[in-house]
Amino acid sequence: MESARAGQNGEPLDVQWQRVRARLRVSFGDAAFNSWLKPLALADEGLADDGDVHLAVPTRFMRDWVANHYSERLREIWRLENAAVRRVVIHVRPTGAIQASQAKPMIAAGEQSMATPIVRPAVTRAPSTLPTLQVRDMDDIERELSAPLDPRFTFDSFITGKSNELARAAALRVAESPTVTYNPLFLYGGVGLGKTHLMHAIGWHIRQRFPERRVVYLSAEKFMYQFIRALRFKDTMAFKEQFRSVDVLMIDDIQFIAGKESTQEEFFHTFNALCDQNRQIIVSGDRSPSDLEGIEERMRSRLGWGLVADIHPTDFELRLSILQAKAEKNGLTNIPQDVLEFLARRITSNVRELEGALNRISAYASLVGKPVTVTSAQEVLQDLLRANDRKVTIEEIQKRVAEHYSIRFADMHSPRRARAVARPRQVAMYLAKQLTSRSLPEIGRKFGGRDHTTVMHAVRKIEELREIDAAFAEDIDLLRRKLES
Repeated sequence: MESARAGQNGEPLDVQWQRVRARLRVSFGDAAFNSWLKPLALADEGLADDGDVHLAVPTRFMRDWVANHYSERLREIWRLENAAVRRVVIHVRPTGAIQASQAKPMIAAGEQSMATPIVRPAVTRAPSTLPTLQVRDMDDIERELSAPLDPRFTFDSFITGKSNELARAAALRVAESPTVTYNPLFLYGGVGLGKTHLMHAIGWHIRQRFPERRVVYLSAEKFMYQFIRALRFKDTMAFKEQFRSVDVLMIDDIQFIAGKESTQEEFFHTFNALCDQNRQIIVSGDRSPSDLEGIEERMRSRLGWGLVADIHPTDFELRLSILQAKAEKNGLTNIPQDVLEFLARRITSNVRELEGALNRISAYASLVGKPVTVTSAQEVLQDLLRANDRKVTIEEIQKRVAEHYSIRFADMHSPRRARAVARPRQVAMYLAKQLTSRSLPEIGRKFGGRDHTTVMHAVRKIEELREIDAAFAEDIDLLRRKLES
């Protein structure tokens, strides 16, 4: 075996490998090297007579990532060290030496391998009469169906606050559990609040913790296009087999298939088939299952079967924490604290715009060479700040409060004094006073021509209730954040 670990020029292969590692670090940088390339190790096969150099990684997921993202450069660097190298073959080595029965080599560059497919550890499943794929390697199906996961979106990089703590805890529980816990897990919230981040984090975590499980993540739009393609080529049976042979199915932005009856029908049957086999399903949407318009009632019912976790609009503290974490991670030491607080206070729509604003300010400081101040931030972000200075109207407040308390919009103007109507109306008056520049008489007129003293009484009453009832105060804060977002 010693000869197998030596290069064909007589120099030990270990020595060549150390130089290759050093070149890889320089070529891709410390962050990428430490995350993906540092775990690479020489396999026992070393350099074979046919010119294949064999490397090993601890997980199948890491093998796929390295082969897909660093393959060509890896082979080029090896050839600079040893011209006899023809290909780089990457194995999975869960423990100790590589065993061919446990892992399928992945060719990092060059011809396709004809090696034996992966033999997966046994996974306990509920009995099923559904057909399973036997001809094609399941790894190929996972790669074909699943959209790529963003390496930035992990649980470690997700900033947790009061508005998203339930969603994150539920996502982490599903990702860490070896069995199906909540089925389905349904995550919902507005644009840019972190739904997709959590979906990607779940995917990463499962692939790293349970490499034998087949994880497929894709948008509802891509699911629809895959289905249309299967219909076009009369290949619906293969489509059904593919999606019903995964261990974890994650569908993002389910609202996209609203009104698409055939796609909903197929997803409905896929959903039921996976549930029957005790496979995990994770879905995200922009609103709760019961509020999804254009989705069949039976589908809405099944989406609400498991755990429904919502992500509320962010508050000031969470936005500031996100900015501080991003600034620290990217080494933006030139952004003063008062500028971060200014951004957190003024940009309330979503986290993407918040991070985009930070990037623009950082680029301005770098390119122009001027210090970052609140004044300069205002100048650079004029368009973004104008968009976030949207004025809330009394009509919007009335509609949102009426929806929240399940009363009619007309009750905001009616003379009814029943508590179930009067209290939400007082809440709307209070929010109108807080969020608009209208005078008390103007607010009163918008509520059925009421006197300004009625508005004053409503404001005082809501303030008193906020002081003595924490749950009520949280309810008001939630309404306020939704109106400001």
